[in-house]
Amino acid sequence: MRKHLAVLACCLIASAGFAACGGGAQKKSNLPATMGSAPPGKTVTNDSGQQVGISDAPSSVSNVPVAERPKMNESARGPYMQALEAFGRGELDAAKKGFQEAVSKDSKAYQAYYSLGVVLERLRDPDALTQYRQAFTIVTDYEPAITAYGLALARRGNTSESDQFLTERHAKMPKSAAVTAALAECKSIQRDTGSAQSLAQEALKLNPNYPPAMVTLARDHYRNRRLDLADYALTAILDGVDAENPPRDKENPEARLLRALIYREQGNRPAAIRELDQVVKVRPDLVDATVQLATYYLEAGNADKALPLLERALKYDNSDVTAHLNVGDCYRLLGRPQDAKREFDWVLAKDSSLVQVQYDLGLLYLYTPNYPGMTPTQQTDLAIAAFEKYQAARTRGATGPGSDVEELILRAKAKKALIESNAAAATPAPGPSGSSTPPAAASGKAPAAASAAASAAKAGTPAASSSAPK
Repeated sequence: MRKHLAVLACCLIASAGFAACGGGAQKKSNLPATMGSAPPGKTVTNDSGQQVGISDAPSSVSNVPVAERPKMNESARGPYMQALEAFGRGELDAAKKGFQEAVSKDSKAYQAYYSLGVVLERLRDPDALTQYRQAFTIVTDYEPAITAYGLALARRGNTSESDQFLTERHAKMPKSAAVTAALAECKSIQRDTGSAQSLAQEALKLNPNYPPAMVTLARDHYRNRRLDLADYALTAILDGVDAENPPRDKENPEARLLRALIYREQGNRPAAIRELDQVVKVRPDLVDATVQLATYYLEAGNADKALPLLERALKYDNSDVTAHLNVGDCYRLLGRPQDAKREFDWVLAKDSSLVQVQYDLGLLYLYTPNYPGMTPTQQTDLAIAAFEKYQAARTRGATGPGSDVEELILRAKAKKALIESNAAAATPAPGPSGSSTPPAAASGKAPAAASAAASAAKAGTPAASSSAPK
């Protein structure tokens, strides 16, 4: 039985999946010397401790026959390995080009077709499904391509089609833990929790140590708000229950991400950050974890620490709206207002219903000392307009991020009054004999509006917009 390597790609907690770049080539650079050195479903790390791959050996029991797998030819192996390394750096365009070159040199390179599908899915290219299908057309029982195809359909909202496809494959491959676990994930996405739990347990009977099935059990509990059961399942995966039941997969990044989400809901910020920090160290491609960790830093006003994380996340998913929104807020805090505005405009063009961007725009206009090409009055007018749009769309009585919008509107109006008062005070007024005497000097008192505005405008600037994690 030939074993191969699959380089990790996407495993999003919200939509779920275990798509990964394909393997099967020989050692090069930081890739493991023994391809398929991990058991089915387990991970492989590079010298830096990052998870670069999982074994794509069949997940079924060892005595189940598998289809013959063609060996990638020499001319395709070079660009294929270069593409894998490019993917590891987040250079998706280079990875795409390399995988395309590999399949052009070897029409039977099923791993390259699959890997190309992973990259195209990241790039939101609908041709990803074609590449997955080509991979399991060449090797009919190639589980990574089968599961990726089915779950890609589910991620696109085609859950009925996904269910039908995976159900048919499950009937043909009843001893495949991978296909069974993928069907369980599809059922969970459809909110059919009974079927999801039953199928995940079935997958674990086929392979008691298959991590994706374990995580699916916990994720289904989480989706259905059974947080205590989700936490118990995660404890079994990451910590173990007792001496006789040690942790099943203590470094599993998807399980740690899920635990971080539970900690966040419980208000346990330090524990959530600790889990997310572990995830991003081993899975730089796991965008959800990276964005959420960066959001925590941004909420604390640490834009210097948040920005590199967000920029890395956008390498793997340039369409992530929350990442762009928070990058804009980083630029605002770092004194780069025009870059911030560019990011906020991108978000508005992508999703004009996202009300948080109006709050962030308000902060940008209110607290930028001198926005290029605008007068101070224009800035405050735009700040007030943005805050009022946010206030109108925000749920009445809502708490949390953005609940200070009324205070910010008052602050912006006070700042505008101060600007106008100072401008009026600076304009000479005709004296009794035609001389020009500033009104404040003539009365010996500061204008009342200016005094009140100055007092209100002394309030401090918030550290960040506190954009909520996805």
